[in-house]
Amino acid sequence: MGKIVSISEQLQQWAFNFGPKLLSAIVVFVIGLYAINWFSRITSKSLLRKNIDSSLQSFLASMVGVSLKVFLLITVAGMLGIQTASFVAVVGALGLAVGLALQGSLSNFAGGVLILVFKPFKPGDLIESGGQTGVVQEVQIFNTILLTPDLKTVILANGAVSNNTIVNYSKHGSLRVDITLALTLNSDVEKAKELAMQVMHANELVLIEPAPTVNLLKVRDGKIMLTIRPFTNADKYWDVYFTVQEQIKKTFDSNNIEIAAPFSFAPVA
Repeated sequence: MGKIVSISEQLQQWAFNFGPKLLSAIVVFVIGLYAINWFSRITSKSLLRKNIDSSLQSFLASMVGVSLKVFLLITVAGMLGIQTASFVAVVGALGLAVGLALQGSLSNFAGGVLILVFKPFKPGDLIESGGQTGVVQEVQIFNTILLTPDLKTVILANGAVSNNTIVNYSKHGSLRVDITLALTLNSDVEKAKELAMQVMHANELVLIEPAPTVNLLKVRDGKIMLTIRPFTNADKYWDVYFTVQEQIKKTFDSNNIEIAAPFSFAPVA
């Protein structure tokens, strides 16, 4: 009977000493969870207002929520008298080890975040990066997917893309097509320029503004070099490049304007 009374007194003493800590920890835990959920919703709405990519929205909101919940658990454990220093050290060491093991992936992740936040390009844009040129099919967290003009799929690591030069041919909506033709020295340059302008104005894929131009580039090696520059939408670049060149060749032939052989051209992609 005495042992039972002693155990009961010890339990009462433990409840008296530990009860307030436990109650405070429960209150902090409940309020903390509510505050974290509220903050996560606010973060998601803020990212949505800034038009951040949906996949990045979900990831960042989850990362913020998990980080705050880990911090809350450590705080509650400390309130209960549990030594958290060693636990924090283990978590830190684990994070460092994972970071070192995945530093390449983390670099690609950071690059993906930068691309999705600052949007140097978007799906549908024609870009050049890392020596590759193509239309952006998808921007993922770790990679950017391009489709090249010859229908090859190119996967670029976002770390490399964000750290290298990016040329976005679609950023301003229109793109200049550069065609260089060589005429013989006895050609009527003014007539050739007029005919080339007529061909470009008649092509429905060539933009009215910016206006197309034809200029005498130089006279060299017994040839007159003309540079012909129509503008078009980025997705119609190759259509304009081929059709304008073909139509000019036919028009010159029918008007006795001789193209010197060989003639050259310089596409941008």
